[in-house]
Amino acid sequence: MIRVRNPGRLNVGILASGRGSNFEAIADAIERGDLNAEIKLIISDKEDALVLKKGAKRKIPVLCVKPGDFSDAAVYERALIAAFRSAEAELVALAGYMRLIGDEFINAFPYCIVNIHPALLPSFRGLNAQRQALEAGVRFSGCTVHIVDRGMDTGPIILQAAVPVCGDDDEESLSNRILEEEHKIYWRALRLYCEGRLYVEEKKVLISEEKDRRK
Repeated sequence: MIRVRNPGRLNVGILASGRGSNFEAIADAIERGDLNAEIKLIISDKEDALVLKKGAKRKIPVLCVKPGDFSDAAVYERALIAAFRSAEAELVALAGYMRLIGDEFINAFPYCIVNIHPALLPSFRGLNAQRQALEAGVRFSGCTVHIVDRGMDTGPIILQAAVPVCGDDDEESLSNRILEEEHKIYWRALRLYCEGRLYVEEKKVLISEEKDRRK
């Protein structure tokens, strides 16, 4: 069993592709004092991503790193690693980042790359998870915060939240209901890192009852 991190203030990097609503939820938790962390850098692979504007407005360093500017995916990811390390980020939170993470990136931040997925994993991995849930006729869906590994949405699960699937739901209404829960559990998962309460044993995350009183 591996303890992921000792208790203490957490330096976070954000990697996002879109509007950054989960970034905002994390930043709001920090400002409220609910999360003992600092966002050191936001990187997007898209120069028009709204998350960059939102980060700059909060006086957080932002950077656009486009894959097309590099010879291949490995060189692109080395640039990401270098940028996050230069900013002293020790954990990378994916917030709507739409690319798979490669081995070198994963090895650079062991057990410290996290993602939130709009489904109750291991069900409905990959794209359009809400549509998959509706098509399958499930009664409950939800969201999952997990550690990123080499698969697509296959990493060890940290936290989950469930929502009911209503008879009149469409993809948009279900997505909105799930997103509300995403904003509640993502920062709480990061707080477990701050508290030093996360352990990994094979493919499972174990959460210790011992808490760091500093939040």
